[in-house]
Amino acid sequence: MSVLTRKIIHQAMKNGRITITPSPSSKDIGPASIDLTMGNEIWVFKRVFKALPVNSEASHESELLEKKTITDSYLLLPGETIIAQTKERVKLAQNLCGWLEGRGRFARLGLDIRIAAGFIQPGADRPIFFTISNHSPVALELYPGTKICQLIVQQTVGEARYEGRYR
Repeated sequence: MSVLTRKIIHQAMKNGRITITPSPSSKDIGPASIDLTMGNEIWVFKRVFKALPVNSEASHESELLEKKTITDSYLLLPGETIIAQTKERVKLAQNLCGWLEGRGRFARLGLDIRIAAGFIQPGADRPIFFTISNHSPVALELYPGTKICQLIVQQTVGEARYEGRYR
């Protein structure tokens, strides 16, 4: 599998193999990635004093998480992890897949993006969900609309389409 570079990303967007809504500006497309923004909906872990089984029935759709809408900012405390989603909806052709990664400028602050599965299946058509963790000793203030992560797109060998639980 090969990573798509800026010129190929632009071509794939022009011919509809990659669709991102709202569309990124040219400056949001780097040498081999596309910057994506944090949306305003997050899921915060509640303090639950019981064990939750980690098995094939495990789901984030439990009493473990509380959905919140950020109107201004969210203060991420040291050691805290939340789930967020991109503002953008990402659609990939059936011969493309992707990886969501953090950005170095924020990693140097102790912000970790993508402890969740960062792989985006071929044929995906949705906002991308990701985790954000604060590994620094200070609180970090998060703002919706920040270019907080980047999408790396790869060409697959063959075509496939994700038909799983979170499609």
